[in-house]
Amino acid sequence: MILEVAILDVIPGEAEKFEHAFSTAQKIISSMPGYISHQLQKCLEKDNRYILLVNWEKLEDHTEGFRKSPEYQDWKALLHHFYEPFPEVEHYVRVGL
Repeated sequence: MILEVAILDVIPGEAEKFEHAFSTAQKIISSMPGYISHQLQKCLEKDNRYILLVNWEKLEDHTEGFRKSPEYQDWKALLHHFYEPFPEVEHYVRVGL
């Protein structure tokens, strides 16, 4: 399993619109092959910051399957105009301790 992590800084004053758009967008990502689960959390210290955590079966499910899909264009149209700056996305794998 791969964990996608994105820290999302939303343009000040746009949080409510972003959350509404995300409620629609999450239906897109959750329908993708290899998707396991996701959560969106809002930062307590910075009112316009969110963290998006998405679990994928494998890295390519996100980087190839989702990002190169027609559905990703819908995701972008719904969400990408809310970010300033544009988020860096990282992928993590559990360490077997």
